[in-house]
Amino acid sequence: MARYTGPTTKIARKFGEPIYGPDKYFEKKNYPPGVHGLMKKRKKVSEYGTQLMEKQKAKNTYGLLERQFANLFQKAARSKGITGEILLQLLESRLDNVVYRLGIAPTRAAARQLVSHKHITVNGNVVNFPSFRLRPGDMVGVRERSKTLEVITDSLQTNRHVKYSWLEWDSEKMIGRFMNVPERSEIPENIKEQLIVELYSK
Repeated sequence: MARYTGPTTKIARKFGEPIYGPDKYFEKKNYPPGVHGLMKKRKKVSEYGTQLMEKQKAKNTYGLLERQFANLFQKAARSKGITGEILLQLLESRLDNVVYRLGIAPTRAAARQLVSHKHITVNGNVVNFPSFRLRPGDMVGVRERSKTLEVITDSLQTNRHVKYSWLEWDSEKMIGRFMNVPERSEIPENIKEQLIVELYSK
């Protein structure tokens, strides 16, 4: 399946924030990409441009392709409740995102790779679909033979202090629990979901 594999810092600079996580290169060049960099005069962005930029930011943050994101939005729009909030909750419920939030992988891209390569289990069964939607009570763990993988052990060591209210982690068993779908106020991503709803409503 197609997947963006280019420089992530360049994308982050376009949005003006490190959407892929801590990035030392972003800190060094915290200005728009391009030859002129800081000297470039920015044109006033239209309402449509602002909405499109927000959608692109959300799409890139969670690592989805255009069709995947559009399908997820349609699913959110058909659900009862506030469409924008439901969209973010669906994104947070993806297996690759939860693997990243638990600290098993350093980035969402690395989390997708771990899932695709069958290193992750859900309720004791290997699941290799990054888009797999978790439900409250699901147990996400590292496959027994993968527990010594350097990328996993290093990531857990680095991210052991990161905790989210909707997730539980047992460091000894290397298994986490998706306790509930997070409320919008609990999701740390800087995304203005209402702009995305307005874009798709045109």
